[in-house]
Amino acid sequence: MIRLTYWMASALMLSSFTLQAAPVVVIPRDGLQLEGDLGSFKASWNYENPEPNLLLATLTLESPEAEIPPAITVKWDVPAVDLVGVWTPNPQSPKNNHMGMKVVSRGAQAMPLYCYFDSADRNRMSVALSDALRPATLTGYVREEDSKLYMSIALFQEKQPAVKSYQITIRFDTRQIPFHQTLLETTRWWAAKDEYKPTPSPAAARVPLYSTWYSYHQQLDPNELVEECKIGGKVGLGGIIVDDGWQTLDGNRGYAFTGDWKPDRIPDMKGFVDRVHALDQKFMLWYSVPMVGEKSEALKRFKGKTLRHVPGFGAHVLDPRYPDVREFLIGTYETAVRDWALDGLKLDFISMFSARPAKDLTAADGRDIASVDIAVDQMMTELIQRLKKIKPDILIEFRQPYNGPLMRKYGNMLRAVDCPNSGPINRMHIVDLRLVADDTAVHSDMIMWHPDEPVESAALQIQNILFSVPQISVKLAQLTDEHRAMLSYWMNYWTQNRSVLLDGVFQPSGPAQNYPLIIGRDDKKMIAVLYHEMIVSPGSDAPRNIDVVNAKPDADVVLRFEKDYGRAKVQTLDVLGRTVSEKTVNLKAGVTVWKVPASGLLKIQHIPSN
Repeated sequence: MIRLTYWMASALMLSSFTLQAAPVVVIPRDGLQLEGDLGSFKASWNYENPEPNLLLATLTLESPEAEIPPAITVKWDVPAVDLVGVWTPNPQSPKNNHMGMKVVSRGAQAMPLYCYFDSADRNRMSVALSDALRPATLTGYVREEDSKLYMSIALFQEKQPAVKSYQITIRFDTRQIPFHQTLLETTRWWAAKDEYKPTPSPAAARVPLYSTWYSYHQQLDPNELVEECKIGGKVGLGGIIVDDGWQTLDGNRGYAFTGDWKPDRIPDMKGFVDRVHALDQKFMLWYSVPMVGEKSEALKRFKGKTLRHVPGFGAHVLDPRYPDVREFLIGTYETAVRDWALDGLKLDFISMFSARPAKDLTAADGRDIASVDIAVDQMMTELIQRLKKIKPDILIEFRQPYNGPLMRKYGNMLRAVDCPNSGPINRMHIVDLRLVADDTAVHSDMIMWHPDEPVESAALQIQNILFSVPQISVKLAQLTDEHRAMLSYWMNYWTQNRSVLLDGVFQPSGPAQNYPLIIGRDDKKMIAVLYHEMIVSPGSDAPRNIDVVNAKPDADVVLRFEKDYGRAKVQTLDVLGRTVSEKTVNLKAGVTVWKVPASGLLKIQHIPSN
């Protein structure tokens, strides 16, 4: 055993003491304040406690006649005790800052959910809304004078169509359980409702893919991409996503030519798809759903039927409240899937559908739906139904931040938002998605690295995304032999361990520190990926097989067994999967330290006693 360094000794000493939990946060029923001019509406509350420290508070608004719902705010406050951070669905918000929190949600953007957690990664207070379709703003801040959290939920701040009644349930969870458990249970609370029932993820949604976006951008050549697919098949990829550029000869990365969806750059799209299918690989195609470009023919067709102009994109946003707009979009995707034999669609920028700036929220002048959010829901619901009639296992990819409970109804692949060449940010986005995706397939942002990267550094891009379905976006034909060998080894490792990585019990730790240790485990195996100096504990029920990926530069990997593990075969491997050492040892309760190469792997296999 290697001598313990100071930090290891300190961590071991501290681990012998149990951190006492602070008193449970109490949400008093009479502490919920409703502010705003209700007008003709009357408000009433109903409360349920399915179990201790889990409160469902249902607010009902009723009016004698249909009226525009009033802007209202629900407020309450609680002591700011043992708070380390707050988890929100906003991928850009730091989790280690609980002093101010804001979540802006609607059907096609984020979700109305947040979770304050303590210093042991336990839930202190999570809040979710049953209505994930209409816009809502959830905020909280620490008041210095009394060290309390002052919370609010703002509803109907964005004008909505007239209604006679409205009902919403606020789910308050203050159980002292792991933060990831309360997020998963909230996800399942939504999924149990008919209006949020997720569409299943087919097997193909769990297959690693090649993406053209970072490697080629809009400069797409079918011959080159077929060659990339050939190499991709050898290193473990099962398909390709052809991103922006196929529909235009313009290469300026704007969206002025989107909206007509003619394969100008790839005229023989069906032939291209057939060549990829001949390699036994899947083919997905990118579309920017809301946009019609300034230079498109579609803009002329839908003049006056857009929500707004986005100068920076060179495009307008279509208004889905018009039935011919919805039919145009759905029909476009139906035709492409049918005529080109596509396996799936990457449907992008859906979060741009909104009524801001304010619009005439009535079903008039050709509009058959008053609400933009309801129109989007109707369009996407019909889209997935019609596409499944053509291809029952159709793949539909969405990315953060449009990944809420409604998006799981239409899509079966959720991808981390763009973070090129940034493994740690990719990891954070992936974990955030995994926490609220349940059994919907979660994909990484496309990984890339510079050709001059040391192989150990390049491998970190892959090791940061092991708990997702990998997407690769480097030019495979130009990889060095060493980089290709590394990619092949880790893709093979991912494939062999997919069930543990994707389906095992998912245990991310340290949300305030960007998840420095992530564990996946089932009855037979545990895989821990270590991104910083931390102790890995297999727990009292350590499985027969334990892998620790050393995704950090330091060679020390520290394990602590709660009880004697017994005889075991222990291997250390380098970044290319080559064996560095192999021995049989008798692992006792306590701490052991192993030397594992940077970006390497420690494998422990229990040897049963005769």
